[in-house]
Amino acid sequence: MGQVKSIGFIGLGNMGFPMAKNLLAKGYAVYGIDTLKDNEERFANLGGKIGLTNTTLANEVDIIFTSLPTPAVVESVYLGETGIIQNYKKPVTLIDLSTISPDLNRKIAKSAEEKGLDYLGAPVSGSVMGAENATLAIMVGGKKEAFDAALPCLEGIGKNIFHVGKDPGVGTVVKLINNLMVGFHNQAAAEGLMIAEQAGVDPDIIHNIVQVSTGQSTIFTRNYQSFISKNEYVKGAFTTSLLLKDLKLAKEFSDSLQGKLPVAEKLIDYYEDGIKNGYADKDMASSYLMIQDEIKLQHQEG
Repeated sequence: MGQVKSIGFIGLGNMGFPMAKNLLAKGYAVYGIDTLKDNEERFANLGGKIGLTNTTLANEVDIIFTSLPTPAVVESVYLGETGIIQNYKKPVTLIDLSTISPDLNRKIAKSAEEKGLDYLGAPVSGSVMGAENATLAIMVGGKKEAFDAALPCLEGIGKNIFHVGKDPGVGTVVKLINNLMVGFHNQAAAEGLMIAEQAGVDPDIIHNIVQVSTGQSTIFTRNYQSFISKNEYVKGAFTTSLLLKDLKLAKEFSDSLQGKLPVAEKLIDYYEDGIKNGYADKDMASSYLMIQDEIKLQHQEG
């Protein structure tokens, strides 16, 4: 791949839109595609190009990024009959920023390689704020040559960029480990702060002390400052359903290695119940509300 002049970006959602916007700010010609036409129009108002489809995009750009919500959508966009790989007409480098399974990364890479295309599995971490500020961590698996060529573009959307190996699935392994731990920290923050509420301890005191003590985590600070202290969970940067999706992917991958994740298994069941009770589209910090609901139900039954 020579110097990148034009970029395709499929998926202009909470994460994809600010990433595509940052690439525009770097001076690239960026073609945006989203299932929601309002997102495309919003992107066009910033100077982005629209009007292409997954079928025609690969013929117009040098590199394609995808930022999509589920593995099924990613597979369709890349491998479906109207997908990118089946309909390319010129060499293009493909980079998926989504969190999918390592095996799906490898399946897409194999199909791309058979067509003479480069593919990088490059999941990101840093949430919407990181996407907006171009400070994401990006874990890239794939050929080093393809990574080196794509690096200037990756630097347009992230700050901490790691080439983690030639296996296109290994970046996702790292990301699943990260998000497994996110799930633990998310629940720990909720349960710790619930003890404070029940004991009548000012949660600001808990926050100020824990963030300089051994129980500190970026998730604790994030959840308390941005969501729990404000009692605002609707404008979620990372929803309960997305966290559950990643926990399930981590468990599936662990199962494939004959591993065991005893805490994660219980957490998956817990968040599945939460989603049934209306927490799917609320930020993951709403696990604090889930506990509140359980306590209220216990009092009612008692």
